Amino acid sequence: MKMEKIILTGDRPTGKLHIGHYVGSLRRRVVLQNSGEYDKVLIMIADAQALTDNADNPGKVRDNIIEVALDYLACGLDPNKSTLFIQSMIPELCELTFYYMNLVSVARLQRNPTVKTEIKMRGFADESIPVGFFTYPISQAADITAFKATTVPVGIDQAPMIEQCVEIVRRFNNAYGETLVEPKILLPDNQACMRLPGTDGKAKMSKSLGNCIYLSEEADSLIQKVRSMYTDPTHIKVTDPGKLEGNVVFTYLDAFCKDSHFAAYLPEYNNLQELKDHYTRGGLGDMKVKKFLGQILEEELAPIRERRKEFAKDPAAVYEILRKGSIAAREIAAKTLDDVKDAMRINYFK
Repeated sequence: MKMEKIILTGDRPTGKLHIGHYVGSLRRRVVLQNSGEYDKVLIMIADAQALTDNADNPGKVRDNIIEVALDYLACGLDPNKSTLFIQSMIPELCELTFYYMNLVSVARLQRNPTVKTEIKMRGFADESIPVGFFTYPISQAADITAFKATTVPVGIDQAPMIEQCVEIVRRFNNAYGETLVEPKILLPDNQACMRLPGTDGKAKMSKSLGNCIYLSEEADSLIQKVRSMYTDPTHIKVTDPGKLEGNVVFTYLDAFCKDSHFAAYLPEYNNLQELKDHYTRGGLGDMKVKKFLGQILEEELAPIRERRKEFAKDPAAVYEILRKGSIAAREIAAKTLDDVKDAMRINYFK
């Protein structure tokens, strides 16, 4: 019997989604959804995971369910082709997490680079790390395996989480027999999209750091954020040679720019390499490059922004999409949990 090809991915509802989410995974999800290559595409709004470090602010998580759903739909995720659902509506995920906890040591969780980075970014002291947050790699493994996902499209920062999921799958299958499906990571094929930096030049675009451009960003705000972007601090005069490394504007151009943009907005160049060459030898000002980037981003985001406004006119319909998706997702997870309990021989009354 041929194994189904299944995608599982998602986002934490702690705010509107930004262009880092878009180039890191969301844009590609739409392509994969429309490719016809996959039997199932499941997109999760990870509210339970968001509560692990927002337990004192559940309203923030609740309010952002609709924001994330609107971003999904505006970007082209289609409920007729993908299952959009809410994590906390699938209680089987909690039970799977509990069983998987027995397969992972505290020391292994402490070594997880993503966990260490996130703990540092949130400023948790060792004694104040919420247990749920500390163990979220295990929860994420439950999310992935519950739907027998074969492919997980994510950014590079999530690679350690997928590695840990694979370890859990192998340990479970070694202990109880072949039950769980081992997933494979699907990274962006553009290096610049692996981890889009913040507008301030920080390593990661983050809602909490306030260095984001949101998918719903209005045109005026978008242009202002582009104008304030970090470039090369040594490129003081137009005649000065400029550096590309660490220059956020050129990183964003690598992620978004196409040759066709030059004909439309900057016809004195044929492609991005010509623009880079001019900048590095001197004679090209930052503001001209920023204006070009602003035009590209506005072209990309304007239709998303307008579609989002249309979906926002009927929030009840958006919640109905999530309700139906959650029912469908729970049916899949329940079957996996049943398989897991059979394998563990804890199906006592079957």
